[in-house]
Amino acid sequence: MTAEKEPTTIKKYANRRLYNTGTSTYVTLEDLAEMVKAGEDFVVFDAKTGEEITRSVLTQIIFEQENKGQNLLPIAFLRQLIRFYGDSMQNLVPTYLNFSIDSFARDQEKMRSQMTNAFGPGALDVVGDQVRRNTEMFEQAMRMFLPFGGGATGGREDTPTAATSDKAGEAEGGADIEALRRQLDAVQERLEKMSEKKK
Repeated sequence: MTAEKEPTTIKKYANRRLYNTGTSTYVTLEDLAEMVKAGEDFVVFDAKTGEEITRSVLTQIIFEQENKGQNLLPIAFLRQLIRFYGDSMQNLVPTYLNFSIDSFARDQEKMRSQMTNAFGPGALDVVGDQVRRNTEMFEQAMRMFLPFGGGATGGREDTPTAATSDKAGEAEGGADIEALRRQLDAVQERLEKMSEKKK
């Protein structure tokens, strides 16, 4: 049995320089972006404090890519993401986004081949299916978590108080799901407009 390869350690110094301990060379954010694209795992540590800062460095890479005009994150999505900070749904968002992007990555070859055919109708069908699947997965996650949202004893109780709490939780969850549906519909509408321009 072969052991999994340990992630490469990157050290960030006070002068903002990044040092790859695997190759014993200084690297840039662009180099780290290429490592991510190549599937090479790494963790980043602050050289002075020893604190792991991988998340902030990855966020910085995304910021740099967006500044180059490679806009991957729609403004509506960024606004919605900011709204979730401090919201009761905050804990569900990372799981939902991970699940969605993993699902998208698994289907990317199928989608790529469809979109290569001059944005044919099949491409929009694939994207639409993906959007619907993601919405369904989120709704299932909501159904699993909402019964426990009121800080009850861990299960449903057949009492008027528990029923009222469940209904309130479902109403709140329904509003959040509806907001996500609107976001996904906007993405689909934008893709359809792109398809019309290509014709």
